[in-house]
Amino acid sequence: MTSATAVTPAAGLDDEERARLDAAIDGLETGSRTWTALSVGQRATLLRAVRTAVAASAEEWAHTASASKGLGGSHPLRGEEWLAGPYSVLGALDAYAETLTRIGEGRNPLEGIRIGRAPGGRTRVHAFPLTGLDKVLLSGFTGEVWLEPGTTPRTARATAGLAQRAPHESGGVGLVLGAGNVTSIPVLDVLYELLAHNRTALLKVNPTQDALVPVFEHAFAALIEPGFLRIVRGGGDVGAYLTGHKRLAHVHITGSAATFDAITWGASTGSATEIAAAKRRRREDRPLLKKPITAELGGVSPIIVVPGEWSDADLRFHAEHIATMRLQNSGHNCIAGQVVIVSSDWAQAGAFRAALRRAYAKAPERPIWYPRSEDRMRQANDDYPDALVLGDRLLVEIDPEGDATAVENTEYFAPVLGVVALPGTGQDFLDAAVAHANEKLQGTLGANLLIDPATQKALGTGFERAITELRYGSIAINAWTAFGFITPTLTWGAFPGNTLQNVGSGIGVVHNALLLDRVERSVLHGPFRPFPRSAFSLWPLSLSKGGGGRFTILPKPPWFVTARTGAVVSEGLTRFRASGGMLGLVKTLIQALRA
Repeated sequence: MTSATAVTPAAGLDDEERARLDAAIDGLETGSRTWTALSVGQRATLLRAVRTAVAASAEEWAHTASASKGLGGSHPLRGEEWLAGPYSVLGALDAYAETLTRIGEGRNPLEGIRIGRAPGGRTRVHAFPLTGLDKVLLSGFTGEVWLEPGTTPRTARATAGLAQRAPHESGGVGLVLGAGNVTSIPVLDVLYELLAHNRTALLKVNPTQDALVPVFEHAFAALIEPGFLRIVRGGGDVGAYLTGHKRLAHVHITGSAATFDAITWGASTGSATEIAAAKRRRREDRPLLKKPITAELGGVSPIIVVPGEWSDADLRFHAEHIATMRLQNSGHNCIAGQVVIVSSDWAQAGAFRAALRRAYAKAPERPIWYPRSEDRMRQANDDYPDALVLGDRLLVEIDPEGDATAVENTEYFAPVLGVVALPGTGQDFLDAAVAHANEKLQGTLGANLLIDPATQKALGTGFERAITELRYGSIAINAWTAFGFITPTLTWGAFPGNTLQNVGSGIGVVHNALLLDRVERSVLHGPFRPFPRSAFSLWPLSLSKGGGGRFTILPKPPWFVTARTGAVVSEGLTRFRASGGMLGLVKTLIQALRA
């Protein structure tokens, strides 16, 4: 529920405000003609100019975002705003520019990229890492994009490029209703409109990001000046006016299902007449919105913990991993893990729960800043009055007789973490946990799964079969789906199949810098054991419990809320991504070893 501003009637807009918005659309219509006159190679050059400006704006971007969320200059979690802001956008610009360069040179976007088969007649594109830099700095992490069943490798290559395969066919002008929680989301959505669909974009920022507008205007001046992008502020009345505007061809929203439904069918609040009219339109399948809409709407993300033989260090590391999935950005994330699914028959279940309580409690406190979050915290307290209160957060451990309905169906969008238990071990537990996530939890955006290498190896083909059955648009194995979010060559969006009537976690995908068609999901793999414990992966498994891991140079990833040097490492990695400089990188990696 990365909430865009709720849509309300636009009657409150005065003539001057309407004229301002109409003028922005005028500029974008002119810009659309200019955009379609550019060659793909010229577009790649333009993206590199944008990149230069984003790099120059990175520090102001990160500091402004941190301040808007109440993170002072010495706060240990301020690094989140470097990674979730300029770092993510710089990576996307690099990846898009590479794809456009290949197309402009007459090459296929997938040239040199490994493509194979996935279960169920699917094709998988090995989409990360693709650069030497990522292979080193993010060693241990790999990512694949799985295409819809029946899509062959030949078709994948033939359709890669999307709108850039026909660059002179205009997609018109699109509206992006920007998210209010993560600063890269609005501009990443704009880039996808422009590059995947050949649509110039009107970005309405969420009021929570008004402070970022001057930064955006400087960083994206190369898109604004020729009319490829316009940025406007405003509340729900502005959103309502724009979604109904006849000259806008498409709407994309990152927000809540309630806002999506209000745009599509009409208000669910207000007068009895308005509410009845919205219900009738929905019942009769007569949308109020007369143009196509895509959306990313969040959900309740599972964290499946597969039982195995874990060391004490494994228990501590992944307890902190789970705390990060919930507490990063104070839980104001559509990708925040919310329900931990653990085996009641796991011999180490008690030790795991104890480690989770410690990690969840010791993470640094921070403001709960997103609008109406306090209401959701009160709702969680009402739903679970016996929940463990740990400072500014709640831990809800559901006993076998307890009712998990609320925590499994309410995206609290706040620091609330639930733990539920299922019987079984091995394949029986994994299959039951996958079915539980598919059937009991609201939404299909992202799922996380933790499994030690020895157990995964023992499950064999049963493990990938279970992953295939997990109906989520992003799946992270021994990682957090947020890593997939900031990896531009992976895709981000709900599992396919949602409709206007039942939108779930949304419709369509974004990011997708390889511009792949017929996407079903992205699957990310990370290291179960970080360096230096991962070094044991070079030994026979029988020599150490720590064996069987993936090598990684990050002993504790800087996005962990418990990483002591996370802020300085996140800033250092962003500065290196922006401007290079080996000396700075070496200093950053030394700090990473102290995390």
